[in-house]
Amino acid sequence: MSTSGGVWARRHRRPGQQGRPPEEAERYDDDVLARDLADQAGRRLLELRARGGEPDLLRKAGDRLSHEFLTAALADRRPGDVVLSEEGADDPARLAANRVWIVDPLDGTREFGEPGRTDWAVHVALWQRTGGGELTAGAVALPAQDQVLSTAAPAGPLPPAAAQARVRIVVSRTRAPRFVWNISDLIDAELVPMGSAGAKVAAVVCGEADAYVHAGGFYEWDTAAPVAVARAAGCHASRIDGSPLTYNQANLLMPDILVCRPALAGTLLQAIREVTNAS
Repeated sequence: MSTSGGVWARRHRRPGQQGRPPEEAERYDDDVLARDLADQAGRRLLELRARGGEPDLLRKAGDRLSHEFLTAALADRRPGDVVLSEEGADDPARLAANRVWIVDPLDGTREFGEPGRTDWAVHVALWQRTGGGELTAGAVALPAQDQVLSTAAPAGPLPPAAAQARVRIVVSRTRAPRFVWNISDLIDAELVPMGSAGAKVAAVVCGEADAYVHAGGFYEWDTAAPVAVARAAGCHASRIDGSPLTYNQANLLMPDILVCRPALAGTLLQAIREVTNAS
């Protein structure tokens, strides 16, 4: 499978860990585990999808299949950790836990049920309390694109920006917020509709788009893994007012997000302020 720039391929040669301090070896193992589990869940989803079926039933079966695989695998490999999954009940123990896996077993469920669409994903991320509470590992599998983006390898430089006059902003296919259209008018940006949040962030990381802007609400599992991967690749990731994105909160709702090339962050944050203050 081919890669470009800061994108990491599905298959990696795992380097030896001799000489690594214990804490580095553990961190490395978490990165690899996130990548491998997202990859394996994605393979199972591809097999399910290939069998076909009524779209709504296929979507439900995909959610269930991936959730059951990921939660069972994490219970086996990381029995002391808590798992927060879109398809599972919220365990209050996560609020006091030191390590919480935040997973979206099938992000872009709508697209998964549409034949031929590739903009759906599997998200696996790890949040750790150490250091004030941060995402420390993550992976976004794009099974239908034969690609996994992850924190399991050193991040290379972002691909160079394409030589085009307009900034490309990926937006929701079904609920692009009005203010993003206003931003487009203000800075003459091109809006690119796409499905899964993971696919949108991957487009930015891979150089196929320049930014992802959304408001109107998420849950933590929608963005945790994409944000971990984007940060590892050197992207800017924040709320649309520039404030930090925080995870493993009591309220799982996340209002908005901005992921973009670092050089565009100032321009986009200023444009967001202008259009939101004008509305």
